[in-house]
Amino acid sequence: MSYVTGKTIKELRERRKLTQKELAEKINVSDKTVSKWETDKGLPDIGIIEDLAKALGTSIAELLTGDYRENENQSANMRKTHFYVCPVCGNIITSVGYGSFSCCGITLPEQDAEECDDEHMIIAETVDNEYSVTISHTMSKTHYISFIAYITANDVEIIKLYPEQDISVRFRKKGHGIVYAYCNKHGMFKKVI
Repeated sequence: MSYVTGKTIKELRERRKLTQKELAEKINVSDKTVSKWETDKGLPDIGIIEDLAKALGTSIAELLTGDYRENENQSANMRKTHFYVCPVCGNIITSVGYGSFSCCGITLPEQDAEECDDEHMIIAETVDNEYSVTISHTMSKTHYISFIAYITANDVEIIKLYPEQDISVRFRKKGHGIVYAYCNKHGMFKKVI
């Protein structure tokens, strides 16, 4: 089992622009104690790990592993949504930002959307203040479009499709965005609308 390292404490403290003394005051220890931790001459007691993580603005897991991440989507723009699709059950997982997800015992890779090609041409037309989205694609039990998603800066809408179903869906217009389609054999495709 890994435990918090002095290097991690120092890096997180400096990111928060805290002095050793300021950090020490937040968690009720001396600045000499913080100095000992950062020079690997001591370790924080397990009883103060939660307070230390809060003071450093990180999670306990990130503090213990040293694998900490910053929010790369602070504006919360939904267009930065990432898709993860289980190849076994077809489960769709979305996240605003990167993550590590698993389903059916498999660690899922992020789907990297390609531009439309002739076999996966997404057609989006405006009909009565909606986008009518169609794709001319086979929908057999072994080769089909699993879902279509419409993403704008503020919203994500996903419509699940099934084999032997027509690919014709409608989304209420919410502004410019991206339409994604996921083919179970060829992966993710996108079109900016």
